[in-house]
Amino acid sequence: KLHSMKPSIVIAFSLLGYVSAFIPHLKPRRVRQWVSASHPTDQEMPVNNGTSAPPQRNDLRIVMKFGGSSLADADRIRYVAQLIADQRLNTAKSIMVVCSAMGKSTNSLINAGEYALSDGRLYMDSIRSSHLATCDSLDVSNNTRDEIKALLNELEKLLMGVSVLRELTPRTRDLLVSFGERMSVRLVASCLNSMGVPSEYFESWTLGMRTTSDFGNALVDESSYGPLRDKLSSFDPLMVPVITGFIGQDEAGSITTLGRGGSDLTAAVLGAACGLDEIQVWKDVDGMLTADPRIVPKARPVPSVTFEEASELAYFGAKILHPISMLPAMKSNIPVRVKNSYNPSHPGTLISAERCYLDAKHAADHDDGTLVTAITSKSNQMVLDVVSNRMLGQYGFLASVFKKFEEAKISVDMIATSEVSVSLTVDPSESDLSDNKFLNELREVAAVSVDHGNSILSLIANVQKSSNVLAAVFAILEQEGIQVKMISQGASKVNISVIVRDADLEKAIAALHRYFFE
Repeated sequence: KLHSMKPSIVIAFSLLGYVSAFIPHLKPRRVRQWVSASHPTDQEMPVNNGTSAPPQRNDLRIVMKFGGSSLADADRIRYVAQLIADQRLNTAKSIMVVCSAMGKSTNSLINAGEYALSDGRLYMDSIRSSHLATCDSLDVSNNTRDEIKALLNELEKLLMGVSVLRELTPRTRDLLVSFGERMSVRLVASCLNSMGVPSEYFESWTLGMRTTSDFGNALVDESSYGPLRDKLSSFDPLMVPVITGFIGQDEAGSITTLGRGGSDLTAAVLGAACGLDEIQVWKDVDGMLTADPRIVPKARPVPSVTFEEASELAYFGAKILHPISMLPAMKSNIPVRVKNSYNPSHPGTLISAERCYLDAKHAADHDDGTLVTAITSKSNQMVLDVVSNRMLGQYGFLASVFKKFEEAKISVDMIATSEVSVSLTVDPSESDLSDNKFLNELREVAAVSVDHGNSILSLIANVQKSSNVLAAVFAILEQEGIQVKMISQGASKVNISVIVRDADLEKAIAALHRYFFE
């Protein structure tokens, strides 16, 4: 019985017989390409309720999110401000902007905290100099410069406190990290104003956003949606609010961070709360790609994917969007467009409830059963083989095993089970298994063996054609001499995953990409 973490279906067949029967017939196959030379036309734009007429391009209400690489320095901030101004003039009726911290500011702030904690040093010079130099280059207003200096002084006092107390709690760490976004929004808003675009900056909590108190990985309370909508709808539509991403505030007034993909989540929450027409997430790549370009130089953008496909891509390794960040958009049926701030003319990837075609004829012409949309992976995975040390059919064996995982808060990606054994994968980067405490506790209920150096290779695919996909996958990997250790087809209906050795991963991805896409 082979499962993924999600509810799954069983795949059972003889691999050797299946592969040997298929290999003689293996031929390269070109799959359907979802290629669009430009943005969707007005007739293509998805709408929230599915009944009203699509908004015209110059009537769109959008939120634009920019990450750290898009705001790396003064030149990039100026460039992003021009992108916003162009959208405001040519495309959108109203715009909200969500900003991450500049460049590598978040890492610098974390390092500063660690230095202060470990040996009492204040690691402030590079943070101070980079932000003040950006002020000089952008020629920000005196008021903005004074506010940046005040935040830097506040940051220095916080680091002094850490160095004296030699304590850096999760609450303090979140406060420390927040300075990056708080300075970034001030710089972007000032730059927009200097270009003649009316703009104001806002910390997200001043607009009504509230989070849980899970420092380092807080979630936005959906009760925030009403206050956010009321506050933002009261603004002059000509004014562009620039809002902190990634950070929030709990009910007690403590600053929190939203974890990985936090700025994307902020943008999605704002889009859902205000019922916007489109959520734009600006990255440094041309949208979602068919594979990791570091492994496959010929990887190409995927013009359109569904929310479900995007979530599976993100969960199984693609770093473009975090699955949690898409939930508000998915629930509200608001399309998300992933674009490249370094190549703004590229249409990027549109994520929506259904794939978008140019028109009905285009859909009919291309409805030939695409096999694979994209290939993604997670390397350095542990495979745990857990075998009951009692009699066959032991009642509650699986329940006792997974209770241990639940108590340790360890997530599982793929699972293969029988009545007396279970094989599963765990990501060491997301679970602390360094001291063997968890493994020793697990050995109280079963015999456990650990195999390091494995990778999950996932194909986001048309599972209705799963037999064709699996035939191709196993035949190609057989030809490359690559062994498959586990296989899982999830209930999502869009994902097929296999386990291979880390050493074989890049070779496997390259071979599969050649077959399905080149």
